[in-house]
Amino acid sequence: DPTCGRLWNTLSLAVGGIVAVCLGLLTSVYIATLHENDLWFSNIKEVEREISFRTECGLYYSYYKQMVEAASIQQGLHGLVYDNKTESVRTINILERMNIYQEVFLSILYRILPIQQYLEPVYFYIYTLFGLQAVYVIALYVTSWLLSGTWLSGLLAAFWYITNRVDTTRVEFTIPLRENWALPFFAVQIAAITYLLRTRLQPAHERWTLLAVFIATFFFSLTWQFNQFMMLIQALVLFILDCFDMLPTAKVTWLYIIQVSGLLLVCVLQFFNSMILGSLLISFNASVLIARTIQKNLKKGGLLSRLGKLLLHVLFVSCLTLLVNKVIKKILHLESDEHIFKFLKAKFGFGATRDFDANLYLCEEAFGLLPLNTFSRLSDTLLFYVYIFVLFSMTATAAIVAFQNLRYSIGSTEVEKSMEKKEDCPIVLKPGTAYNLIHTVLFGCLALSTMRMKYLWTSHMCVFASFGLCSTEVWGLILKCVRLYTSQRTSVIRYTLPVIALLYISYKFWPGIMDELSELREFYDPDTVELMNWIKSNTPSTAVFAGSMQLLAGVKLCTGRTLTNHPHYEDKNLRERTKQIYQIYAKRSPEDVYRILQSFGTDYVILEDSICYERRHSRGCRLRDLLDVANGHIMDGLGENEPDLKPSLYPRFCEEIKRNLPSYTVHFTKVFQNKTFHVYRLAKHK
Repeated sequence: DPTCGRLWNTLSLAVGGIVAVCLGLLTSVYIATLHENDLWFSNIKEVEREISFRTECGLYYSYYKQMVEAASIQQGLHGLVYDNKTESVRTINILERMNIYQEVFLSILYRILPIQQYLEPVYFYIYTLFGLQAVYVIALYVTSWLLSGTWLSGLLAAFWYITNRVDTTRVEFTIPLRENWALPFFAVQIAAITYLLRTRLQPAHERWTLLAVFIATFFFSLTWQFNQFMMLIQALVLFILDCFDMLPTAKVTWLYIIQVSGLLLVCVLQFFNSMILGSLLISFNASVLIARTIQKNLKKGGLLSRLGKLLLHVLFVSCLTLLVNKVIKKILHLESDEHIFKFLKAKFGFGATRDFDANLYLCEEAFGLLPLNTFSRLSDTLLFYVYIFVLFSMTATAAIVAFQNLRYSIGSTEVEKSMEKKEDCPIVLKPGTAYNLIHTVLFGCLALSTMRMKYLWTSHMCVFASFGLCSTEVWGLILKCVRLYTSQRTSVIRYTLPVIALLYISYKFWPGIMDELSELREFYDPDTVELMNWIKSNTPSTAVFAGSMQLLAGVKLCTGRTLTNHPHYEDKNLRERTKQIYQIYAKRSPEDVYRILQSFGTDYVILEDSICYERRHSRGCRLRDLLDVANGHIMDGLGENEPDLKPSLYPRFCEEIKRNLPSYTVHFTKVFQNKTFHVYRLAKHK
């Protein structure tokens, strides 16, 4: 009965929607509770709350605090556009340099809403981030639901996301990090693209979906400085699928245009940030559209002809992308992202490097290969096993479909009609499934090569695995291969297996989640608290501080003092400045260090024993080793050195200054010391 069918679909949609919202809210509350229990955030002092925002997180939050405490919104914005406290002896535009429009928006919202008496600014900020986690989970749930056709799949995706929290998110201890703002919008964009790629979509629905894709793309681009690299991978997904006729060309073109237009709009808001204009994404998308215009008969001909044209197309697009990008960077004199390419070149074995910036990334665990224990954790929840099974099945299907498409000549405007006609064929891959398959493969490669990017992969892994377990595509194909296919048998499998998986996850992980929620800890960092309180009480508000990037972000947030350098590394001048400041941990004379610090207007320098006597990294990756090699000096300790390195004429500055020798005390006076930090005031020589 059609009426009963419509009623059942409406009821299923309502129940699935309610479950999605409830799961999103529960995830948000769960993560907020973990954060509170870990730090006792509601009971610690304001300075301790701010110190808990480590490294670059503290820098970003400081601009929110600056806007909230400004005399007016206009004055706050003026302070960001003409900022002279983030980098000493320089005035920079923070809105142009960094992705902090979210902090600006939140601070304005906090000022105009009547909530100041009930909610502290810091809680308004962190609750917004925890609220975005609800959006994230709902988007993952919806994507899985769209792919499989049942909200049971979305429920399983959400369960996997929560039980694999260690590998799917780090929001509870890095709240202001840019990716925690951006990834929820990225998940919304993927859900919208999955819906857009459905066949027989009504024109009105298609227009609204394109608008949703654009809005999600814009907010994703606005909130994270690495947006262009993530969207470049996404553009490669579209390019691969379009080459093999797996997506409608018209929709692919719209997605290319949306990516570029969203990024260019962000470029305008960021005062024409040159790093955006020189991005590979813009060059690649433009090159694809140009190449497609030139090679009009790309999708016509026999198998060998198609393969030849395809190889030529890939080569042409690659060369044109590099050429366009080179020209843009030459015109704009762009060098902001050169450290990323130096890092990639060294990481993938295209020659060793002594470049300080590249080695700084190479030696960080977060930028290393994905640890193998990640897979054992993901396997505990059955996620990895199911993911591999679904990935293998869908990859085999995609290979067969790609071969079929290349074998038979199809006009580019007929791809979607062809997909509709193939629904009765034994092997079919829906456009939405094809997109999510290549998406998970490419982002999986990124995660395997760079651990920090695993959160882009593991969350989508939950979606893809849950889809496969509940999919008629997967089980229908398998049952047909073994000649056991019936629609009833397929339905039994696609509903029974996810229920079993949900029961297993609940039984195994519910006690652990309850224990985790009942475990109470407290923030404890007395040395840093003592340092920040001393700076606020004993130094002028105009004082300039030098030190490590990570610590200085906290100094700015907690004290409002001026910095010489900071952790937002996407600027060539700042990278050169940081390398110079870090000579305080190198083997340099006191006169050299004093001259360097004076050139940046430094009043105080903070030395950290944890860096000077570092043991966290092995020899060759300690900060002092990187500086020694960059300066052409032999490294400390037992081990080999490159033959052209020479002994330094001077001892290590951070060690020797503590001996209070006259050559040091004439330039530096110790004014504060505890078990972790040593603060020296620079002499004012005429």
